[in-house]
Amino acid sequence: MTASQIIQLLDLRPHPEGGYYRETYRSPQILLKTSDGRSVRPFSTCIYYLLDGKAVSKFHRLRSDEIFHFYAGDPVTWVLLGAGGKTEKPVMGNLVEGHLAQLVIPAGTWFGGYLNVGGDYALMGTTVAPGFDFTDFELADPKELLAEFPHYETEILKLT
Repeated sequence: MTASQIIQLLDLRPHPEGGYYRETYRSPQILLKTSDGRSVRPFSTCIYYLLDGKAVSKFHRLRSDEIFHFYAGDPVTWVLLGAGGKTEKPVMGNLVEGHLAQLVIPAGTWFGGYLNVGGDYALMGTTVAPGFDFTDFELADPKELLAEFPHYETEILKLT
């Protein structure tokens, strides 16, 4: 299948960070307050997420943990910029090729991703807990990221 066929089949829509998505689950159970004082949130949410060869996932962060699940397609490199200068560049993809099938992004971590060279698409899913709300989503300011992570200049410029 092509990326366009998957986008149509799963009824995916453009995501503000780049790529395409559709929410597939929103827990009917809710938390009245999260540990950081946010009001009503579902226990968890889940989406399909697709990157095609024309898109990147721009640097952003959430106020909840996010777990990525790789379903099909080509490898994706994620760039994680965490508290205290901690950085990682895990690759999601086919387990047989030594890639990760799941990836946990801790709350508050800046992250963005891109298909490896020559990739056509990657179909993934994400689960967020407590559940996702766009008020908890923040796109990165490239100047601020460059000031804190100057050794990641190439990735920051590519993903902002």
